[in-house]
Parts: sequence; structure tokens; C-alpha cells
Amino acid sequence: MEQALMVLGSAIGAGIAVCSGIGSGIGQGYAAGKGAEAVGNQPEAKGDIISTMLLGAAVAESTGIYGLVISIILLFANPWV
Repeated sequence: MEQALMVLGSAIGAGIAVCSGIGSGIGQGYAAGKGAEAVGNQPEAKGDIISTMLLGAAVAESTGIYGLVISIILLFANPWV
């Protein structure tokens, strides 16, 4: 019974960890929209705007990847089970 509760808790924790991808997706969409708006306003600064936007997208994506790694560890390499 105790092991079943540990597996259940791990599955719920993995689901919550994957939900961190929602926040990074919303943030990336907002940043991409603002980047496109900025390029529309100042086309001559296109290179600087796109490089800054790509750096920000990489940082935002890292939170989603960390959530995925945590969920994989909880599901397949669980230290408590």
C-alpha cells in the first residue's frame, strides 16, 4: 500500500512538473509577438531584435525542459520506489 502511494505521488508530481511547460509556452509566444511588433516598428534594427528574442526564447525554454527532466526522473528513475 505504501509503495502504491509513492507511485501515485510520483505520477502526480510528474504531471505538475510537466505543467511548467505551459508557462514557458505562454512566455515564448508573448516574446515572439512583441519581437515581431518591434521589427515592424524598426525594420533597420531587425538583426539585434531577433538575436535578443532568440536568447530570451532559449532562457524561457529551459524551464520547460527542466520540468520534463524532473517528470522523467520521477516516472522512470524514482529514488523512492
